[in-house]
Amino acid sequence: MSEKVVDAVDMDSGRRKLLIGATSALGAVGMVGAAIPFVRSWNPSAKAKAAGAPVQADISQLEEGQKLVVEWRGRPVWLIKRSQEALKRLVAQEGILRDPQSTDSKQPGYAKNPHRSVRPEVLVLIGLCTHLGCAPVYRPELEAADLGKDWMGGFFCPCHGSKFDLAGRVYKGVPAPTNLDVPPHMYVSNDVIVIGKDADDEENA
Repeated sequence: MSEKVVDAVDMDSGRRKLLIGATSALGAVGMVGAAIPFVRSWNPSAKAKAAGAPVQADISQLEEGQKLVVEWRGRPVWLIKRSQEALKRLVAQEGILRDPQSTDSKQPGYAKNPHRSVRPEVLVLIGLCTHLGCAPVYRPELEAADLGKDWMGGFFCPCHGSKFDLAGRVYKGVPAPTNLDVPPHMYVSNDVIVIGKDADDEENA
């Protein structure tokens, strides 16, 4: 065999080894890269760790009739500032509600009142229908044509037609079995509310 042929064979062999080595290295990197998401999935993320933690909301800019939405435990929590007129209408609606005194509904003891909140003017609700978990629509207008003459503002679930008043109390004759849930909540200042914690938690800490 000539010297040129030997050199060519050696060159091809060297290239082959180089390509095999590079491919193996890339394959190993790819396997590690693919494994990283799985390894990470075994450890809870910071977001997951914080999912059950209380959250704070600044309501200093919340005006009458406005709704602010925050997330707590992966669920939407509504903060709504009600006017004095809206609070007065709550009493007038009791005859059309399934559970006006909130005896069968989920809320802290301090929210077991007609306005279902610590402060009468600030409503705090989990924004999920108690029927099948759809998101009701905030409908603050009075006597809405599509909701009837007895509509005095509240929440309408478009999935199956459940209606709730401006305290989250469910109407009679709709699919939702109970009032909208009220999460634990407390105020740390005049303008800052904490969702997911209340004064009882502070006392027991």
